[in-house]
Amino acid sequence: MPNQFYVDSQFLSPEALARKHELENNPASRKDIMEYLPGMEIIQSDTRQKVMERVASYAPEQFTTRDVMRALEHEHCTIEDFQALLSPAAAPLLEQMATRARKETVRHFGNTVYLFTPLYIANYCENYCVYCGFNCYNHIRRMRLNMEQIEHEMKIIAASGMEEILILTGESRAKSNVEYIGDACALARKYFRLVGIEVYPLNTDEYKYLHERGVDYVTVFQETYDTTRYEQLHLAGHKRVWPYRFDAQERALMAGMRGVAFSALLGLSDFRKDALATGLHAYFLQRKYPFAEISLSCPRLRPIVNNEAINPQDVHERQLCQILCAYRIFLPFAGITVSSRESASFRNGIVKIAATKISAGVSTGIGDHESKYTGKKNDDEGDEQFEIADARSLNTMYKDMEAEGLQPVLNDYLYL
Repeated sequence: MPNQFYVDSQFLSPEALARKHELENNPASRKDIMEYLPGMEIIQSDTRQKVMERVASYAPEQFTTRDVMRALEHEHCTIEDFQALLSPAAAPLLEQMATRARKETVRHFGNTVYLFTPLYIANYCENYCVYCGFNCYNHIRRMRLNMEQIEHEMKIIAASGMEEILILTGESRAKSNVEYIGDACALARKYFRLVGIEVYPLNTDEYKYLHERGVDYVTVFQETYDTTRYEQLHLAGHKRVWPYRFDAQERALMAGMRGVAFSALLGLSDFRKDALATGLHAYFLQRKYPFAEISLSCPRLRPIVNNEAINPQDVHERQLCQILCAYRIFLPFAGITVSSRESASFRNGIVKIAATKISAGVSTGIGDHESKYTGKKNDDEGDEQFEIADARSLNTMYKDMEAEGLQPVLNDYLYL
């Protein structure tokens, strides 16, 4: 069977192919992942050290059933309890964890579930991440929507009743600069009550600018907190600078953003340690910035061009459920998002236990909401980032959540 890592080599120029080959086969040609690039802001923060020290000392197999039971008995979940809840010893006690997680969810969120949709406005990328459909060496149809096209997409989404939107781009400053993103966010403010972004990490002044253009919250996927694995998977581009990415949420909060979201892409490395790091990252920043709205996501690696080559760590639904329950018990006030990467049946179940937010009417392609919402095919579309598993519309999702005994919420924030 041919190595899928090289499927697009036939489409590359000789120069690009040579560079790709060098990056893959000569580690010395790659930049140090700890070395900042020109223009990257360095902030003074001890958060990274706190998180990574805890992760380095974490030995999941050392926890016992009694440790897990003790964690579930405590009124307030400590870091040590959180570690126990993520351990293999907790797997047989998943039902008890779900009961406790459900109790915390109802206490802090009632029976509500928040709905939003993502809008991808560009898929150009300058990074070489071997697992991602947008990576710069993949032969896909690239596109960047102009403002007229963006507004057209937003009108279609808003007409469905959606009030919260998440704007995403590939990680390319050249094709999707901060001003372009800011203009898109200003447009979004015309049609939506809540606007989030999931773009390349920015400096504090850039986050401040986007906040002024209407952005409420910032999502950044660290992908994996395992620096060795991170180095193996991110071969080139600004994304290769691991600490700059780690500090992105703190720079966003320093800039005045109302909320930030954290995530590891489960399956890239040891999922228990990545889940621990994600939870601790959120925990320490919430203690440092108590005004901030903190949320977490739990995406699993999905099929897309080239990710067959990375030998993903298989994370099953029961393990995902364990992580989500551990998050809820450890961070009872945090929002938890479960994306359309997961099946409809899993999402219907987990929102009654631990999750508080799900996406609806999802597309990971560029400029294809018209065809998705109206059935009218648009020939000018860009390729998707990954395959989704739950393609339900907002209307269907809303009815399904009501059928599950939940109260769907489109917006609960008022601007005075």
